[in-house]
Amino acid sequence: RYRIALGVARAIAYLHEECLEWVLHCDIKPENILLGDDFCPKVSDFGLAKLKKKEYIVTKSRFRGTPGYLAPEWLRPEPITSKSDVYSFGLVLLEMVAGKRNFDQQNSEVDSHEWYFPSWAFDKVFKEMNVDDILDPIIKHSYDSTAHFDMVNRMVKTAMWCLQDRAENRPTMGKVAKMLER
Repeated sequence: RYRIALGVARAIAYLHEECLEWVLHCDIKPENILLGDDFCPKVSDFGLAKLKKKEYIVTKSRFRGTPGYLAPEWLRPEPITSKSDVYSFGLVLLEMVAGKRNFDQQNSEVDSHEWYFPSWAFDKVFKEMNVDDILDPIIKHSYDSTAHFDMVNRMVKTAMWCLQDRAENRPTMGKVAKMLER
């Protein structure tokens, strides 16, 4: 999962920082990440993507993307930048660690409109200091806190950095890839 996350981060960084034209994907979600036989990720479905000249780093746009993965600025009268894709990637990264969708409610005692996946994950990892509670049960049995804690911690911290409410506080995808690489 770590290698998949790193591959996706590098792919989105390429779209944002290395292409001749600036590409906003606008719909980063698990369904748009394809895996080859070697588990090499491919970012797909550019149906909502926007191409811009490099000199136009922000854009105004009509609503695009999938509910549950949209950055807050899509719902506000704010410019849409590459940081919108960063936010969506942060949610996907958190899902990869937890093995849960961001809209799956974790506690039946809490109303679904009150539960927010990133807040739940932040509380588990950084307040309760219990990484085991966030890990996907499928991989939890092979999790060794001595060997894997650094990688899981780095993935969760990176996801939280991507999920800042204000776009200007989020990293670029190039920085996200570098943080995942260490």
